[in-house]
Amino acid sequence: MERVCTDCGRTYPLEGPWRCACGSPLDLGGLPDLPAQPPEIDRDSGLWACEGFLPVEPLVTLGEGWTPLIDAEATGLQYKLEHLFPTGSFKDRGAAVVLSHALDRGADRVIEDSSGNAGLAIATYAARAGIDAEIFVPVDAKPGKLRAIERTGAALRRIDGDREAVTQACIDAVEAGDGYYASHAWEPMFLAGTATFALEVAAQRGWEAPDAVVTPLGHGTLFLGASRGFDRLQRAGWIDDVPRLFGIQASGVAPITAARGNDRDAERNNLADGIQIAEPVRGDGILDAIEASGGDAVAVTAAETEAGHERLLGEGLDLDPTSATALAGLERLREQGVIAADSDVVVPLTGRNRSV
Repeated sequence: MERVCTDCGRTYPLEGPWRCACGSPLDLGGLPDLPAQPPEIDRDSGLWACEGFLPVEPLVTLGEGWTPLIDAEATGLQYKLEHLFPTGSFKDRGAAVVLSHALDRGADRVIEDSSGNAGLAIATYAARAGIDAEIFVPVDAKPGKLRAIERTGAALRRIDGDREAVTQACIDAVEAGDGYYASHAWEPMFLAGTATFALEVAAQRGWEAPDAVVTPLGHGTLFLGASRGFDRLQRAGWIDDVPRLFGIQASGVAPITAARGNDRDAERNNLADGIQIAEPVRGDGILDAIEASGGDAVAVTAAETEAGHERLLGEGLDLDPTSATALAGLERLREQGVIAADSDVVVPLTGRNRSV
């Protein structure tokens, strides 16, 4: 296996840099082919239930994986309960794989920039691994999220400025040799972890992919992981078709939606703060995945998010409002006829409610 530049195609060893010399993000190349038939799945092994699907051994784990897939009240809709992971979000999929890779490389300190679920996941798995973690966060980040990160024992580095300033401060620390960059946005091992979402959905549905998958979309770590996972399963013959992939953004901060020509409302949706990413690192890859699957991206308002959140609460699901953007976006897409009323859809519920 190797690291491959998503732009110029330059290759690096698996233990190579966190980004290409040209400045572009890296993907994993040379992943082994899956067998012609799905093997027996040992769900007690968590993310590592399918031998050969992940590129690293489970050097650090909290038993993550195999979140329930349940029927929603609406016909033709299933929820995957990603908020039931150990730290309360799907980001544990990536964190477990990234920290296992970091340990394999001999890292004794990791750094990450995130004031939310990714920061908590990386800090938690670093604590489990027994290594230091420092998380770069905005000074105005929500106190509840910062307390959760601090409780892991990780150090917080508070940075003045916008989200991009926080990332740049973290990158400066990486370049100064302060630690291994366990980035949910840049590290391709993180996407290898989130690709297990596709494996689980397919297995839980008897190796039949849904017609569509609708996810919240910020940096696109779950969206891209799903794309890579379903594509790998389809190439192996384990599923017949790749589902159409739809990413739902927050209005006012919706670069992928704008690139698709669908930005209808500039009102900033601050309820969905978890996906307010103005410049996603892998934006070109997200657009390619949308095009390849026949999907799309739309942005939902705070009012639409609130309505989706209330609907989930009415079904007994108490989640972070950002999770409700996917349901709100699905409602819009069905109203517009983009997703047919009789289509079979899976929506991941991506994060636990941390308002208290």
